Amino acid sequence: MSRAFRLGPAEQGLGMTSQRARDRLIESLRSGRAANGRQVEPIRDARVLEAMRVLPRHLFIDEALASRAYEDTALPIGLGQTISQPWVVARMTEALIEHGLPRRVLEVGTGSGYQAALLAALVAEVYTVERIDELLRLARRRFRRLGIGNVRSRHDDGRTGWPEHAPFDAILVTAAADAVDAQLFTQLAPHGVLVAPVGPPDLQQLLRFRFDGQQWVGESLGLVTFVPLLAGVR
Repeated sequence: MSRAFRLGPAEQGLGMTSQRARDRLIESLRSGRAANGRQVEPIRDARVLEAMRVLPRHLFIDEALASRAYEDTALPIGLGQTISQPWVVARMTEALIEHGLPRRVLEVGTGSGYQAALLAALVAEVYTVERIDELLRLARRRFRRLGIGNVRSRHDDGRTGWPEHAPFDAILVTAAADAVDAQLFTQLAPHGVLVAPVGPPDLQQLLRFRFDGQQWVGESLGLVTFVPLLAGVR
């Protein structure tokens, strides 16, 4: 059972931001109908679908784009960043919890806050790190507005994770690098799972890493496109 969000009339939305619009999005995710008309892997985890059905994505983007909030497409959120395509968010979340629901999750790259809010509906504790201060402040306001109390956030270089609160049961990275930073694996519990996009801009794969008793082994979950994972803070 997912945790409830605090939803007043403005949060529930109207017209293109209404519950009906969210329901249509969920049906497309469940059936595997992608935004461009091609078939993709259907989202099967009922916990993920229910949390996304309730979570108001229109609150995580600029008001001028609110009418497109429930299209299955990535949208700009300013400062060169995007809110990921709903199918990608759902697939990453599903992959993270497929082999057991983690208790403590680290997210690298808060962005709009949408992915962290979705995780907060499913797990006990979410730790999220964002390098762009302006984005993080906006995300924190959204968490407060929705009554989300189990997310802790930090303004820092996400590539270094959050070692003070390690180990984590799961780590989710929302920007792409040529390889996953070794520091993140040191913060992951041996039973844990790490999901991240890996590769150059024109050939990124979504990888899920699990420990086989000797090393961390990645399996490909398909091709994706993410903004790059950058160093430093601003």
